[in-house]
Amino acid sequence: MSPLRSLMPALSSKSYFNYGGQGPLPTPSLEAIRASWDIIQELGPFTNSVWPYISNEITSTRQTLAKLCGVSPQRLALTENVTSGCVLPLLGLPFQPGDRLLISDCEHPGVMSACKQLAHRHQLHIDILTVHNLREGTISQEHTKFDLLNELEQQLRSNTRLVVLSHILWNTGQLMPITAVAARLKEHPSQPYLLVDAAQSFGQIPLEDSAAVADIYAFTGHKWACGPEGLGGVAISERVLSESKPALIGWRSLQHEESHNLRQPNLFHKDSRRFEIATSCVPLLAGLRCSIELLEKESPIKKRIETIRNLSSNLWETLENKDGIRCILKDTPPAGLVSFTTKSKFSPKELVKKLGKEKIWVRDLENPLSLRACVHITTKKEEIPILCEAISLATSFEK
Repeated sequence: MSPLRSLMPALSSKSYFNYGGQGPLPTPSLEAIRASWDIIQELGPFTNSVWPYISNEITSTRQTLAKLCGVSPQRLALTENVTSGCVLPLLGLPFQPGDRLLISDCEHPGVMSACKQLAHRHQLHIDILTVHNLREGTISQEHTKFDLLNELEQQLRSNTRLVVLSHILWNTGQLMPITAVAARLKEHPSQPYLLVDAAQSFGQIPLEDSAAVADIYAFTGHKWACGPEGLGGVAISERVLSESKPALIGWRSLQHEESHNLRQPNLFHKDSRRFEIATSCVPLLAGLRCSIELLEKESPIKKRIETIRNLSSNLWETLENKDGIRCILKDTPPAGLVSFTTKSKFSPKELVKKLGKEKIWVRDLENPLSLRACVHITTKKEEIPILCEAISLATSFEK
């Protein structure tokens, strides 16, 4: 058994394939959170004694996350989740009426809805970058890169000011060539901003090349990093730090918390902290750092993705060989997400419930209508045939 798996009580009595939704929290990470609560209460939650401890927790976590993203700590803002990491810098960008937003058709509803509301408020136009059809052929990274850049070329307009694209698509599992997209956008006359939803990449694949070239690269710690919910981050480009004005504001945004001079020209931090708002849960910082350390101890990131790919390839091949089951991707997945359809008379939601009764946990998706199973380094190889056989039995009801 994986040493890390043995530290996760949530995995002791079930076959868990929902890392893309939320990763199990290791016991040492929970203990680190509790220990941090204890320290804060012993020092006094609002005393002169506690501030150095809190400052060190924030600084240490910011440095850890910035290193993983390949950026300086000044470019890393702490957030509560991916959505806030995307939206907070996005809302302050200098759009003009008539500007165009180019959004992939496989983005998460939270980000798509934010962009739609932004467009409504500022009289912007939304164009769609079609990426879902890339799954129909071979999905080698070079092929995906070629097709995506070709589609990007077709959809870019002279006044396109923002491109929104996930690093790993949450519904199909495809890996997007973020560095190539960023390079192309730099050549465009209007140099559109690049916003990347990294919900499915942080903790699973190396980030630094992509995070360093994106304008907004937002992630969470509670999925593949197996940290606590309620804590994430966003890597922000120097350009966005210079051009985006805080739209949601709190005391953490300000250079001087108790500044009462409303005529002061520079109220906000000059670095990424201008996009942090107000009070957050400090003990979560220790929990996320602990989870990151445990993952790294179990498997360094480059070896980690190799293990994940081997497991997801195994799962993909096993599912493809079952009657009545077809995977969304037409080749082995580049990461740990495997989405598939079945010919069962039961809907995906019904199948999730039926599998749950067998202590096998996957999730259903609405677009495309399918099931999604995620494998991680804590997945046991013998769990894969158990899942596939259970799915196969469910499809056998359809004649």
